[in-house]
Amino acid sequence: MVECVSKGDLSGGLALFASSIPFPRIISRTCNRPCENACKRLEAGESIQVNALERACVDLADKRPSPPRSLPRKGKRVAVVGAGLSGLTAAVDLAKKGYQVVVLEASARPGGRIHALPEQVLSRQALDADFEVLQHLGVEVRYDSPVGNAEGSCVRFDALTGDFDAVYLGPGPGSVDRLLLGLELGAEGRIRLDPVTFATSHPKVFAGGGQRQGAAAYSSITSLQDGRYAALSIDRFLQKASLTGSREQQGSYSSRLFTSTKGVEPLPAIRPADPPRGYTQAEAEEEARRCLSCQCLECVKACEYLAHYGSYPKRYVRQIYNNDCIVMGARTLNRMVNSCALCGLCEAICPEKLSMGEVVREARQSLVAKGKMPPSTHEFALRDMAFSRSEHFALVRHAPHRDSSATIFFPGCQLGASSPEHVLRVYEHLREKVDGGVGLHLGCCGAPADWAGRQDLFREALDELAGTWKRMGSPRVITACSSCYEVFKHELPGVEVESLWTLLARLGPPRPMPAAAPRALAIHDPCTTRSHGDVHDAVRRILTALGVRAEELPYSRELTTCCGYGGLQSFANPEIADKTVLRRIAESELDYVTYCAMCRDSFSAKGKRTLHVLDLLFGAAEADPASRKGPTFSQRHENRARLKTRLLRELWGEQVNGEGDPTPMPLIVSPEVQALMEKRMILLEDVERVIARAEASGEKIEDRTTGHLVASHRPVNVTYWVEYSVDASGIVIHNAYSHRMEVG
Repeated sequence: MVECVSKGDLSGGLALFASSIPFPRIISRTCNRPCENACKRLEAGESIQVNALERACVDLADKRPSPPRSLPRKGKRVAVVGAGLSGLTAAVDLAKKGYQVVVLEASARPGGRIHALPEQVLSRQALDADFEVLQHLGVEVRYDSPVGNAEGSCVRFDALTGDFDAVYLGPGPGSVDRLLLGLELGAEGRIRLDPVTFATSHPKVFAGGGQRQGAAAYSSITSLQDGRYAALSIDRFLQKASLTGSREQQGSYSSRLFTSTKGVEPLPAIRPADPPRGYTQAEAEEEARRCLSCQCLECVKACEYLAHYGSYPKRYVRQIYNNDCIVMGARTLNRMVNSCALCGLCEAICPEKLSMGEVVREARQSLVAKGKMPPSTHEFALRDMAFSRSEHFALVRHAPHRDSSATIFFPGCQLGASSPEHVLRVYEHLREKVDGGVGLHLGCCGAPADWAGRQDLFREALDELAGTWKRMGSPRVITACSSCYEVFKHELPGVEVESLWTLLARLGPPRPMPAAAPRALAIHDPCTTRSHGDVHDAVRRILTALGVRAEELPYSRELTTCCGYGGLQSFANPEIADKTVLRRIAESELDYVTYCAMCRDSFSAKGKRTLHVLDLLFGAAEADPASRKGPTFSQRHENRARLKTRLLRELWGEQVNGEGDPTPMPLIVSPEVQALMEKRMILLEDVERVIARAEASGEKIEDRTTGHLVASHRPVNVTYWVEYSVDASGIVIHNAYSHRMEVG
């Protein structure tokens, strides 16, 4: 209702108000406003003047809501004793449900104690207008009809309980023992009531109003509450349903809803210029705009993925469940399911610890298992993982001149792809500083398969890791990648694993120290370190030792954000990944420092000057490493392959098969085309395969206007197209694109 008023829609506000309150004119002028004492706005100014806004809707709306409708008659009759607000509310609610309702009132008019209010507060015209609903719903009101078993009663209570299927008593606050109703009484001669169901000692009889309020001051809204809850019990009683089921949150209770007022400007309530007349429309709109629209949404505020789809987690969970388990046709929400970074920020920030990441992860696994997840979504990332596990990169060795390893260094696939020099230097440093022999294991932990919902590939990678670890003598594993650390720690619990960063913090910086580091850097923690405070602390100790003052970003440590690569977000939904990165890099004007290769490369790709901690520890080949752009996808493959070749040649003295073979005719790719290929996730090796197949088979098309050749190839699920030409200098690539679909 308040939201409607804030938008100037007072008619919409009135419709909502009247749908909940049977007598809107009365309540808008008489409510004692208990809600305002609990208003969240009190933490930042004054509470929202809800009752004044209710009155504004009633007085200023240019369109009155339609009268309520009743359900078809049920054939059962209910008597309501007392035409106060409690009894009349019960009568209206029961009549709307289809019961035949008769109200018996001892006086000559409805309203009870409400008539004690002066005319300037509540006019007789407003009362009459509100009570028209009784006639509209077919409620019969019998005036001058006192009820009781005592002498002089017009209607005997015994006969009433016999003639009607249920009875509601709302006779006012006084003692009722004089009426000889035969009901069990409590303090001060009032009827003893069940505090939840409003049931009395008679199975057919329910009571409320003044009978429940006791000596408390009169409250029109509490009277309505009593009549409503009693009507609910009567309806359940007549339908032979449980009177108590699902009523734990009836009335006021402590809400689990969390609404932060951090950063909210304290504002006073808007006062009407003419208090007796109430708000003008402009005043009402201004007051309504102070409302915080209490919703939690803390995770939505922090996550571009959750914000992108314009709703909130409870609805997302329902939609994802429907997409997975109910939808029989096309799964239109598959892209949404695949767009989550699985970073865990939602769970870390949520007061209720709801993990959208786990919901999404399970949905991906289920959809893959059912064959309802198109493989093309994650194919590129899984091909990259396969390359890292293949002979092109995979390598397991004890240290040179050793036949055992107490420790093995597992740098992960992305550090070698981004900065192969760092792998070499870290491995050299570990061999110098760590006793017992340090072996080397190049490969991939399988995290991309887990993120893609491919549990078959993930389990295959884990089994391979476990087997290799045992063959190497079950050494301690040191990981440079936080995702690898998570996989080893949680999926291979028998393996002793330590983060490179806690180890380097103990070992201290290498000697001699590299060139002086910048004085202040903003530190970004990789999202997969979220639950590892020891790693956060270790990196900060390393930076302190290097003379760096690390500035914390708004979301750091256990509340850090993703760089857009986690969960394969950048592959499934580049738009959200870009928003995620751009939001993160805008949080500080300082250069950034991180200890994840993919985070560093994601930030630098968007123009943010970013260093890897290893740039500071071991130096970098570039004069200004913070400005280094990350490698392309093709370069990442090449970097891994060359790293393996160099290690084998320089450390173990081994010649790699094919090394020194003549190079094929070179590909000539302009920076513009290279950027297009990167955006479209096309590798140079994909282009090479298309051209090789076209030249060998002759299956190509010539564009006679340009002389360019066009060819395609579909190795698995993706069809690649290349536009090229051949000249004396090599093969010139003019364009490349792909489509990830099957044409029937």
